[in-house]
Amino acid sequence: MINAQPEGVRTGVQLIDVSVHSDGQRLDNFLLARLKGLPKSHLYRLIRKGEVRVNKKRCKPDSRLETGDVVRVAPLRLSEQAPAATPGASLVNLLEHSVLYEDEHLMAVNKPAGLAVHAGSGLRIGLIEALRAMAGEGDFRELVHRLDKDTSGCILVAKSGKALKVLQADLKHKAMEKTYQALVHGNWPHDLIEIKVSLQKNQPHAGERIVTVQTDGKSALTRFRVLRTFAEASLIEAMPVTGRTHQIRVHCQYAGHPIIGDSKYTYDHRHSFTSVRHLNLHAAALSFRHPVSEQEMRVEAPLRDEMNSLIDGLIEVNRR
Repeated sequence: MINAQPEGVRTGVQLIDVSVHSDGQRLDNFLLARLKGLPKSHLYRLIRKGEVRVNKKRCKPDSRLETGDVVRVAPLRLSEQAPAATPGASLVNLLEHSVLYEDEHLMAVNKPAGLAVHAGSGLRIGLIEALRAMAGEGDFRELVHRLDKDTSGCILVAKSGKALKVLQADLKHKAMEKTYQALVHGNWPHDLIEIKVSLQKNQPHAGERIVTVQTDGKSALTRFRVLRTFAEASLIEAMPVTGRTHQIRVHCQYAGHPIIGDSKYTYDHRHSFTSVRHLNLHAAALSFRHPVSEQEMRVEAPLRDEMNSLIDGLIEVNRR
C-alpha cells in the first residue's frame, strides 16, 4: 500500500465502474478526478506497481477506458480535502447566458474575461469547476483546450470521454481552426500576414511564466489579417496554426504591436492606453468537426462590451 499523505482518510479496496460519460477517457485523468487528495506522482506509482488494474489487468496511465470497465484501486490514504468550491448565483447566471452551443456530447461557451479555465494558484474555482457543479454529480465535463484567464471568447467543453478524445485528436492534428480578434498598439502593416518564430516558456520569478522568442524553442506560426485601422491602434484577426502558450500575445509583441492591456508583454511605455487594465484579446470563433456526427461546426462569440466600448472611442483611418 502507498500512502499519499501521512495523515488523512484511509480507503479500502475501491471498485469503480466506468460509465458512458467516461468512455474514451485516460485512466490517470479518470482517477485524479475521483481520488481527491492523491498527488499525481503517487497515482503513477500505484499504476506502475500494479495496484491499479482495469478488468483485473495491469494498465498504464494513458490507457483508454471503455464503458463497462471496472477499475480496481488498492487501499491507500488520501489527504483530507476542503469542500469543493461552488459557483455563486451571479457566476451561474453569467455562464448560463454564455453558452453558444450545446448538445449531449459537447458545449461551446463564451468564456468571460477574468475567469480562469480551472482552479489553482490560489483560485478555488474556475470555468470547468463551475460547469461541473452546475451539471451535477456524475455528469462529465472536461476542457478540450484552454484560454488565458484574461482572454474572453469561445472555448469547447466535452461532455463525454469519447467526445474529448476525438476533439483533442483533431486539435492535435490541426483539424480545428481558432480565430481570435485583438486590439493592438499602432498600425499593423497590411502585408504582415504571417509570423513564424519559435517560442520558449521561462519562469524567471516564482509563480510567473514568461514566453520569449528563442531560436531553440518550439516552432510557432500565427496568421494575421487587419480588420480595422485607427489613429493609434489596429483591430486584427489572428489565426494560430500551432498552439503554444501565449503565442498570439508574444507574436504581436515581436511584431512591435503588443496587445492593448497586455502588461506582461508590453515593455515600453504607451501613453495613449495607460488607463486600459484588461487584455484586449478575444477568441471570436471556432471551426471544428462534431465528434459524433462529423458535421462541420462553427461557433462565434461576439466581442465583449468592454472591447467594443474601447473601439467605439477610437478614430478610424484608412491606411491601405
